[in-house]
Amino acid sequence: MSAKGELLRKARGAFFTPETISRYIAEWAIRSSADRILEPSCGEASFLLEAGNRLKALNPLLRSTTNQLHGIEIHTESAHSAVRVLESKGLGVSLRMQDFFDVAPSPVYDAVVGNPPYVRYQEHAGRPRMKSLEAALAGGVRLNGLASSWAAFTIHAARFLGPEGRLGFVLPAELLAVNYAAPVRRFLLERFSSIRLVLFENLVFPGVSEEVVLLLAEGSGGAKCFEVFHAKDLADLPRAESTAWREHSIGQGRKWTTALTATDLAPYESLKNAGGFEVLSDWGTTYLGAVTGDNDFFALTWDQARKLGLSAGECIQISPPGSRHLKGLKFGKSAWEAAARENRRCFLFHPKEQPTKEALRYIAKGRAGKIDGAYKCAVRTPWWRVPLVEIPDILLTYMNHDCPRFLANEAGVHILNSLYGIRLRYGRKALGRELLPIAALNTVTLLGSELVGRSYGGGLLKLEPREADKLPLPAKALVDKCKDELRAVAPQLSPALRQGNLLAATDMVDEVLLVRGLGVSKEDIRYLRTARASLFDRRQARAKVNRVTN
Repeated sequence: MSAKGELLRKARGAFFTPETISRYIAEWAIRSSADRILEPSCGEASFLLEAGNRLKALNPLLRSTTNQLHGIEIHTESAHSAVRVLESKGLGVSLRMQDFFDVAPSPVYDAVVGNPPYVRYQEHAGRPRMKSLEAALAGGVRLNGLASSWAAFTIHAARFLGPEGRLGFVLPAELLAVNYAAPVRRFLLERFSSIRLVLFENLVFPGVSEEVVLLLAEGSGGAKCFEVFHAKDLADLPRAESTAWREHSIGQGRKWTTALTATDLAPYESLKNAGGFEVLSDWGTTYLGAVTGDNDFFALTWDQARKLGLSAGECIQISPPGSRHLKGLKFGKSAWEAAARENRRCFLFHPKEQPTKEALRYIAKGRAGKIDGAYKCAVRTPWWRVPLVEIPDILLTYMNHDCPRFLANEAGVHILNSLYGIRLRYGRKALGRELLPIAALNTVTLLGSELVGRSYGGGLLKLEPREADKLPLPAKALVDKCKDELRAVAPQLSPALRQGNLLAATDMVDEVLLVRGLGVSKEDIRYLRTARASLFDRRQARAKVNRVTN
């Protein structure tokens, strides 16, 4: 394929599937030589080719496959290439050159197989997006504006199946974790009677850093669980049918991130639900910090504020943008003053309704620099006054290398949108401010953060606000019970955290809360740590691949 053709292929989200995957899915999905098979968005027909081979293996006397192999492809060059490839192998095909979302779900097929196009929501726009959302809605699923193309494609494809039909797709591992895929996960559980997933330890698409999962769904009537097979790489696929698959029972509204580790998470679920743990939303309300629209303009250093001649009333104290400076258990006055001396952006430009002449000069400078037309600035009046959020009791880092950090906001500063704030509930404020940052450093919470969050570029773990609400935290009763011991270990925790020794800090907190507080055995704690380590290592391995391929 030419360089231009390669760019066009990537733009429409088409990625060539390794032959091993196409063959595996075809052999799973096709069980009779009379089966009728559809490959939507068939590209150069890698799945139809393996489907034809499977039909002939089941019936060597099969004369024609034209009535059984059906494909749909919007790209003319790829469609013609698909026909040529299949005919060169003696396989007939009925192929339509059309947008899959324009095709009504008829006729009914025994198997729908393929690798749906993967176009992120930023590029999946305009009329194509509208058609995909309408197709998903026709299947009873309402997708939000962040959904990538594969989500609607999967739902529409399922509508082409008979009651006992089989759907074999290569999907991005986003299926397991992202919020926009929640309706897809719910749909799959409601539509099919059996759902199996194949996950790979190593990346299996040459030159592609996207992690994939093989979806094998069949039957109808609803499933109470899904099963998972963990493969190291493509060479492991032949073992799948002779290996025990791990069952994951899960509620319809929850993520499927438990599938990402081969470790049995039943001990984690049992401990989390035994009464010693609650979730973050039980402790308080989580919210995003203030959105300025342009931190370079609104977030000022001490020197900038002084040179501009701004008064104290026009500069509000903030935690500097970012979170690298937040390494201990609290952010106090001395830490804020140290950051200010280091010339960090510790002030938010926030003039009164009637700005001083010095503030007006700075506002004019911003207008000259077209800051007033920036994102968020252009939609507020006046553009130069940033809407503040409530000063939080607790600061929460939501984009992390290792784990989310809770810090008491002893400095009483405002926050920007590089942090979440937590407003503690009535009756929990004093205890939470003092001890929640300590109590959060336990293995159950660390493992929970890997399960409720998701991995982003560079291996970072991100918590969305509603995901953070579900983070397991020690219950108020447990923290209250162990408060004296938690206070006793506090002086040793900050040095460990500042030195990057998370394990040492976790050891101390686990001993207090899990071992002595809840009677958890050391062996069970080691087991939970192994599960967390497997998810952490998976994140970091993906980060290394991204650095190499980018």
